[in-house]
Amino acid sequence: MDTGLLIALIPMLTWGSVGLVSNLLGGNANQQTLGMTLGGFVFACGTVLLVHPVITFRTFVIGLVTGVFWTIGQNGQFHGMQALGLSLALPLSTGSQLMVNTLAGVFLFHEWKTTRDIYLGVAALVCLILGIIFTARQDQASEHKEEIDFPVGLRTIFLSTIGFACYTIAVNWSKVDPFAVILPQSIGMVAGAAYLNGKRLALDHYVRANILTGLLWGVGNIAMLYAMRTIGLAVSFSLSQMGIVISTLGGIFLLGEKKTKKELRNIIFGSLLVIAGGILLGILKVGA
Repeated sequence: MDTGLLIALIPMLTWGSVGLVSNLLGGNANQQTLGMTLGGFVFACGTVLLVHPVITFRTFVIGLVTGVFWTIGQNGQFHGMQALGLSLALPLSTGSQLMVNTLAGVFLFHEWKTTRDIYLGVAALVCLILGIIFTARQDQASEHKEEIDFPVGLRTIFLSTIGFACYTIAVNWSKVDPFAVILPQSIGMVAGAAYLNGKRLALDHYVRANILTGLLWGVGNIAMLYAMRTIGLAVSFSLSQMGIVISTLGGIFLLGEKKTKKELRNIIFGSLLVIAGGILLGILKVGA
């Protein structure tokens, strides 16, 4: 198997665990975001000390800006998880990001070049769209509908998708050295998280605990940045998001999120469709 494809699977494990770990550690969305960005900063500092990359002014600016974009995306995702629950928010967020980044890979970076690419790519997009639809379907007979705030959840997932899309597209467009960009990127992340916390900024127990999620994210991020340079945005990002099976099932069976049998079927089927879309994009690259 292509080395780039193998590396793209690392974020699947690390990013797929972030939502589950952050929920187990606790805290509100802003505390989780700040703790995660601090963990990302620690990881970036360690990487720079080991690798000694050359950080140019251009790299620093791109890292700073994309770090802020990422913070918008992650903070929105944490808010979405608290409004909708992990098992519902993550498949919606993942499917939306896959669609936007796949379309960006096609129209901005021209990653689909043949008729075969188009057929497989369109099939993947159909799977992603259907996956989002099935995941979002709720059982009208559910006794737990009042626990889900759909307007807030969908709004924050939308903002999250925009933030994450700007992050990945800008990084892919700039072709920056992944080892050089992570430190300025982490500075932008921390700055964005500090702004979101405002006057409530404090290094409390929940912030310190969520540094672990930042370390998990840092490992996945460096793998993702490397994979984007070797196999392209559409495929690398798609494979990296397959960790939704970890977060979705973890939310239901480990965090005890209550679902009716119909909702459970919809979420699992929707998640499988999202995964199928990612696999189709992977096949597209392997056969290229």
